[in-house]
Amino acid sequence: MPTRRYTFPKEEHLCRKKLIDELFGKQSSSFGVYPLRIVWLPSEGPTGAPPQVLISVSKRGFKRAVDRNRLKRLIREAYRLNKYQLLEHPGGHPVGVLGIIYTGKEKSALPLVEKKLISAFHRLLGTAVPRPASPPAV
Repeated sequence: MPTRRYTFPKEEHLCRKKLIDELFGKQSSSFGVYPLRIVWLPSEGPTGAPPQVLISVSKRGFKRAVDRNRLKRLIREAYRLNKYQLLEHPGGHPVGVLGIIYTGKEKSALPLVEKKLISAFHRLLGTAVPRPASPPAV
């Protein structure tokens, strides 16, 4: 079994204007997992290659660049640590291009962003989110 590489190299960053325009065009799909909004374009077929990712935080919600940059750093870190769930999905994943947009009004901590991103990945893949076992009712 190969070891996981928790990296987010430049090749996985979405930078091409044409792809960004396609991502926010009519052909894309999106859903919300507050405080994140996930926008994605499907690939031609199931793939094991990592999708190109765009991370955005609105200037309208966070006027100070320090706050926007911190939130983008948190989202990048959460993605970097959990992208293996997309890449190691049996049969490949359907995502070609992925946009992660922070829509919350307040600053969030890494555990919350990570939890929401994981639930977004499960929704993208169409799998059930594993829930912790609850104690039996007495």
